[in-house]
This record gives sequence, C-alpha cells and structure tokens, in this order.
Amino acid sequence: MTLSSPIDIVIHGRRSRAGRRRMVIVLLLGLIVALVAMTLMLGQNYTAPGDVLRVLLGQDVTGAAFAVGQLRLPRAVLSLLAGLSFGMGGAAFQIMLRNPLASPDIIGINLGASAAAVFAIVILQLNGPAVSIFAVTAELGVALAIYALSFRNGVAGTRLILVGIGVAAMLESFIAYTLSRAPAWNLQEAMRWLSGSVNGAQIGQAVPVLLALAVFGGLLLSRARDLDTLKLGDDTAAALGTNIALTRVIVMVAAVGIIAVATAVTGPISFVAFLSGSIAARMLGGNGSLLIPSALVGAVLVLLGDYVGQFLLPGRYPVGVVTGALGAPYLIYLIIRLNRSGGSL
Repeated sequence: MTLSSPIDIVIHGRRSRAGRRRMVIVLLLGLIVALVAMTLMLGQNYTAPGDVLRVLLGQDVTGAAFAVGQLRLPRAVLSLLAGLSFGMGGAAFQIMLRNPLASPDIIGINLGASAAAVFAIVILQLNGPAVSIFAVTAELGVALAIYALSFRNGVAGTRLILVGIGVAAMLESFIAYTLSRAPAWNLQEAMRWLSGSVNGAQIGQAVPVLLALAVFGGLLLSRARDLDTLKLGDDTAAALGTNIALTRVIVMVAAVGIIAVATAVTGPISFVAFLSGSIAARMLGGNGSLLIPSALVGAVLVLLGDYVGQFLLPGRYPVGVVTGALGAPYLIYLIIRLNRSGGSL
C-alpha cells in the first residue's frame, strides 16, 4: 500500500492503532470468557458445559446446582470483579504519576487496609463486614496521608513513591508485631485475609465490588482523556486545558476507592494492580487509554491465578500467593531496567 501524503500516513497510523486496540480487547475478553468457563466447569468434579448452562438459567440440575451455583459461580464473579477493580485502579495511579512503580501494591496504600484488617481481627476481635469497613476506611486514610506527606508545590511521582515505600515499611512492621501477639484462632483468619483469596466466596460479596466498580470506575473513565494528557507532562497538559489539580484529586479518590472495596472483600491480591497496566501497555504499544485494557488484564490475572493455585500446583494456594510469585520477579526486573536506562524512582 502506497501512502501519497502525510494525511494518508496519519490516517493509516490511526486505523492501525485502533485495529490493534480492538484486537487486544477482543483477545482479553476471549481469555476472560474461557477462564470463567473453566472455573465453572472444573472443581472436585467436572461439570459438563450443558449442565453449567442449565444451572445459570436457573434450573435445578442434580449434582451440579450446588457445586456450580453456590461454590464456583460466586468465585468466578468475585475474581472477575476484583481483577477489573485492581487492574483499572492500578493503571490509573501509574498513568497519573507517570511511573510504572506508582502502584498501590508498592507505595503502601494496600498495606493500610491490611494493617487495619489485622488490627480489627487480632486486637478488636471483629469479623465479617466490620473488618471490611475497617479496612476500607484505613486504606482511604493511608492514601490521604501519603498524598499529604508528598505534597510540596504539587505532587511528584518520585516523591510520592518514596514516601509510600516508607509508610509501607512502617505498616509491615505493625502487621508483623500484631501477628506475633495473635492467638492461634485469630492468626489463621488474619493470614487468610492477608494472602488475598476468593476461597469461600459468596455472591453477596460481589455486590459492593460491583457498585464500587460502577461508581469509581465510571469516574476514572470520565477522566480518561485528562489522564492521557498527563502522560505528556504537567505543563503540556495544562496548555491543553486539563485542570491538573482537580484531575489528580478525582483520580486519586476514585482509584483508591475502587481498590479499597475490592481489597476489603478479597484481601490484598498481590501485584495485580502493579502488573496490569504494564502488561496492557505492552500489548497496546503505548497507544490509547489504558484503563479498560488494564482492567481486563487484571481480570485475566486473578482468574488465571486462582485456577493455577487451585489445580495446577501441588497443593492448593490462594490466588494472592500465585500473583505474588509472578509479580515479585517482574518488580525486580523493572527496577533493573529503569536503572540501566538512566531512570529513577
């Protein structure tokens, strides 16, 4: 194909990028459908696709109604929604601060929820929804504290990350100290929460995650264009008409909110927020908004991690253990790559 003018070249480039974006989204959606189907069909026993479909349509299928409807379906739905939430929220942080390390996993925000949950379980003897409310409140508070401590004539990504790492270290020490004092019956519950798990999921737990995804996810998508301009730098974004301060406040609140609610239900599923944006950016070649592709990547990671932890490893492991094993080497690789390219934290 011969391109006769600069305009033709620009049009061709836009069409090529749009086609690649559509292909990536279709691929991710296909993976999600396949993983949800595997989750619904596979367990202690195999359930035929026809029986799964009949259960989903509300029919009482002997030998499948309980396994699919009460055990596997809530697990699949919660994994899907939590993955979407972690993926979108993590990507929003990374785009806003223009740094792949600016993820709630790395800068200590998720640890706020973890520390609060451990305190609620071990010290206050709380359980169920009370722990979740405690965790959400603490995560929002820690995010606000990190933002305030890193604010000086605006918020620089490097400063926020360093402050967040310091706060994370303090919270990890608090968690370790609290666990060392925990009685055996509380220690097991606290460790289950800290690992990040969808074991024992109930369909009612998906409702708050879905609502948070609708509200906070909608807010993030409404700021997708402004987030894209922030990639160009504050001066350029301001010249293009972006209200930088307002955009950052909205994105911060929405991203923390969407991740906090998911964390309160599933626990901190490690590194999903950190990995999703980077994977989506590589798949798209850095073109276009990353919010929706990152959300889809997050869903794939949680669904796949849960399946691997349940069926492909010796023994059964929570999804957070699997995603943590994937994310830690990538974090080391990313830091080495930034160092070699002359970048910095």
